[in-house]
Amino acid sequence: MKKLILVIVLFVAILSVKQANASSYSVNEQAVDQLFENAIETSMISLNATELSSGASSVSSAVMASKEKNAVVAIALDFFLGGLGIHRFYLGTETLTGLGYILTCGGIFGIVPLIDFIVLIIDNEDISAYVNNPKFFMWN
Repeated sequence: MKKLILVIVLFVAILSVKQANASSYSVNEQAVDQLFENAIETSMISLNATELSSGASSVSSAVMASKEKNAVVAIALDFFLGGLGIHRFYLGTETLTGLGYILTCGGIFGIVPLIDFIVLIIDNEDISAYVNNPKFFMWN
């Protein structure tokens, strides 16, 4: 019975996808251009607690949050694609480092990405030491 319901649901899903065609959609180019003209460019600026408490508004010492790398993303990339060195590309290493992961059968048969994974989990609050790190073993 469960298989029959599953087949019916898949059949209905396939029929609904086939009925939706791209020719029925249209784009209002003028409205899109107007939205871009009225848009305001912003950037996220992260201030530390001492600057906020003292009321200082110096942007020169502020850290741009958009340029920082997210530890959770690096950990997820290492977990799923560690053997290809994708997490190292995300962290900003050189292309040769990623190729080293691929040519050594997933970073010495998966040992290096496993250690990278453990190191990223342990140091997840501050991964700045691993960003733009050109070394094959990033924890050295």
